[in-house]
Amino acid sequence: MGLAEELVALVGADRVLVEPVDLYLYGTDASIDRGPVKNVVFPESTEEVAEIVKIANRYQVPVVPRGAGTGLSGGAIPIGSSLVVSLTRMNGIEDVDPINMTARVGPGVINLDLSKHTKALGVHYAPDPSSQSICTIGGNIANNSGGPHCLAEGTTVEHILELEMVTADGQVIVLGGQAPDPVGLDLRGVVVGSEGTMGIVTSAIVKLTPNPLATRTVLATFNTVEDAASAVSAIIARGIVPAALELMDKLMTVAVERFVGAGFDTEATATLLAEVTGHDSAVDAELEIVREVCELHDAKAVRVAVDEAERARLWLGRKSAFGAVAQMAPDYYLHDTVVPRTKLAEVMAKVYEIADRYDITMMNVFHAGDGNLHPLMAFDSTEPGMLDRVHAAAKELVEVCVAAGGALSGEHGVGIEKRDLMPLVFNEYDLDAQARLREAFDPDGLFNPGKTLPEGSRCFDFGRPVPEGVWV
Repeated sequence: MGLAEELVALVGADRVLVEPVDLYLYGTDASIDRGPVKNVVFPESTEEVAEIVKIANRYQVPVVPRGAGTGLSGGAIPIGSSLVVSLTRMNGIEDVDPINMTARVGPGVINLDLSKHTKALGVHYAPDPSSQSICTIGGNIANNSGGPHCLAEGTTVEHILELEMVTADGQVIVLGGQAPDPVGLDLRGVVVGSEGTMGIVTSAIVKLTPNPLATRTVLATFNTVEDAASAVSAIIARGIVPAALELMDKLMTVAVERFVGAGFDTEATATLLAEVTGHDSAVDAELEIVREVCELHDAKAVRVAVDEAERARLWLGRKSAFGAVAQMAPDYYLHDTVVPRTKLAEVMAKVYEIADRYDITMMNVFHAGDGNLHPLMAFDSTEPGMLDRVHAAAKELVEVCVAAGGALSGEHGVGIEKRDLMPLVFNEYDLDAQARLREAFDPDGLFNPGKTLPEGSRCFDFGRPVPEGVWV
């Protein structure tokens, strides 16, 4: 028997894809790259995942874990013919505990479905990527995903208590636990954000967050991006951390308004969406601070959503930003970098300069509160030389952000996209340490090879002298 035959014997023919057209569909994610797929398999239990890994080991076939395929950095794209393990059928929500505010979920659970499931209990799952209506918890764990409301609550790693995971030899291990601060090495924290390179997560205990007693959503418009960015820093400098501080520039606002009719001012150069949550008295006080700061920074207008319907409409607009881009061009490339909040205005000026120089339509929407930029390039890939310009502009964007004291990624992960840019932030000893940690989990490089770390990261493998004071 071959690989496909063994997989069929394990899970049945209806859960194994072998036809070229099916495999083609699983060769990409929401990024702009593609890779070859040998087979796709859909396990429904931890035991099946463990057996699938053992089968892949026997054939020495690389394994690429996959959720909904909404990743934007190429993390779920195979490099070399690989077995894609789609975890979408492992979508159970169990052991919801409203007292301890936890739930056990499968990696295939849709992010938003979890909060819908627990709404009646007065709790929700806080990390809310813009793709939350379609992305999976497993994918969020792989990339340590964030979202508009992670400014105050923290990204995925802050909301994962325990992970069940299948290792490279097909064993099942548990990392972390229900206790908020378990003893020992924080291997749970190591795995969150490792992009499927250390194992396949098959179950997680997540932390749930109480639904706020009161919420106020503020829409402020500005004549310049600089004024809006300065207002963001000033709000936090006043001693409050809102639930969200989201910023869109004019091009993005126009696209969104045409797409969903959220009620945005399409004449504004910058649109700030701020939200404060908590007890009524505290929310009203914070609301006034946000309003005052925006007015001090020359806001054109500041308005508060009058009811839940208007609030939902405003957030629908913000979270529809990426879909709205389809009006602008047949293709898009969404980037993800981070800068210090105080450098937002300075870096945005350089972002627009890069867009002009490469003659690329650049639309911007970002989690301004934590400096997480999302420049979005709309383009036509059939235009000669366009993809080269897009990639060159993207590289410059990252270099500008890193030079300003920022980071490669805020929530989308490294994947293929930023793998070869890792040396901008990490020296050879940093990369070697990360490679060794990865090898401790997956010594044969079976899981998601070619991701996150550039070739040659193991810098002490080839008889090179080890510098004094460097432990290897």
